[in-house]
Amino acid sequence: MKHTAYDLVVVGTGFASTFFLKQYLSKAPASAKVLVLERGHLFPRAERVKEIIGEKSAYAGLNPISNDTFENHKPDKDWHFSVGFGGSSNCWYGCTPRFLPSDFRMKTLYGIGNDWPVQYDELDPYYEQVEDLMSISGPAETPYPRKKAYAQPPHLFTAVDTILHQKYGKLYINQPTARARVAMNGRNPCCASAVCSVCPVDAKFTIENSNFRVYEDPRVELQQGAQVYGLELVQDRVRKVSFRQDNKDHHAAGEVVALGANALFNANILLNSGDKNPFTGRGLGEQLGLQAHVYLDNLQSLGGSTWVNANGYMLYDGEHRKEYAACLMESSNAPFFRPESGKWRHMASFRMIFEDLPDHDNYVATTSDIMKPAIHFKGPSDYTLKGIEKMKQRLPDVLSCLPVEKIIYDQPYASEAHILGTTRMSATAEQGVVDKHLRHHQYRNLFVLGSGSFTTYTPANPTLTLSALSLLSAHQSF
Repeated sequence: MKHTAYDLVVVGTGFASTFFLKQYLSKAPASAKVLVLERGHLFPRAERVKEIIGEKSAYAGLNPISNDTFENHKPDKDWHFSVGFGGSSNCWYGCTPRFLPSDFRMKTLYGIGNDWPVQYDELDPYYEQVEDLMSISGPAETPYPRKKAYAQPPHLFTAVDTILHQKYGKLYINQPTARARVAMNGRNPCCASAVCSVCPVDAKFTIENSNFRVYEDPRVELQQGAQVYGLELVQDRVRKVSFRQDNKDHHAAGEVVALGANALFNANILLNSGDKNPFTGRGLGEQLGLQAHVYLDNLQSLGGSTWVNANGYMLYDGEHRKEYAACLMESSNAPFFRPESGKWRHMASFRMIFEDLPDHDNYVATTSDIMKPAIHFKGPSDYTLKGIEKMKQRLPDVLSCLPVEKIIYDQPYASEAHILGTTRMSATAEQGVVDKHLRHHQYRNLFVLGSGSFTTYTPANPTLTLSALSLLSAHQSF
């Protein structure tokens, strides 16, 4: 390290950390000293493409495999994320719908969970900022309010999408996405090959291709291979951040500290540090998804310009959320074929994604290895499982505008790759860990970023919202 003390110490280089840092630097003086501690190392996209196609890369093996970084006490439940510079921007698929205004008011509207302490209107300008920074492709009309156009035109519908949009209007829209529709900011148009985790054409927004240049800023010192494991907490403040690099322990003092690891490791750091908030580490969860394959009578599902062409909101919001979970539909455009001669493309495929509720018995705990948390997860809630049952009853009517022959459902996926909860946002410390600005209720110079802060677990993809929350949060860091 260049210094022993810093104005800001940031943990991680994923979405949450990077958007926080970008906003912070826009306000910080030229004399500011910022330390960024990244557990992994840069593994450039071009090198990851080599690895995927079987070529040798000097970067292979540089970062740990995610499953080796924690103890999983429910092995049939996967927790997908990426370790390395850029975090899970390296493995995400680029889906960026906003939450609905009702998602922030579940208790008030439906008597479920708790209301978020931050509301849609407060987050709206930060949603806009993130959408511009990511050059999001999206439609003119959406089921959530927006004040300005998306940076890029929408992706194209398939033939099936067109029919559903004609019936449902803004409840069935071109998916807002960070997979480029047209070349922009050094990114190429999406090739619709459905291998988005390592985009072969660099169409998907990542921290690596963002051109933010925050990690090249002269005020910022980036240390890679530096895993944070604890904080020194003194009189309701964080004094130092403890990390291990090259098998040696180091400590850096910070006037402000921002934890931007994922929900597993933010919780582990806090628990290792002696945080006694009863919600720290608790409420771990994510959405639940399954695939619905719709066989069609003499209608080919052709066209589209990206992996997920559309989002359907017909089963999302409404009074049913008092009893069972909302469902967001994703129109899948990955290569698929109906296994019948002459009917290869006479089908559509939808990913049905369901919200869930925080459960105190799903949690992160410490282990004898200070670096490796234990994950305890008993499974999705009855609220979510009932949502699946009701969706199967309602979907035939929703799709009645199509010539449906039959619908075949896969088993639920082991993961939606969205790790939520463990540092819940709340109005008071009696209900959660951080306030509406992601500032810890007790340690007021500590920000705990990311989707671990979510109060409830909407079916919409979390990345846009967690990035917007980081921009909002950074305004409070001075």
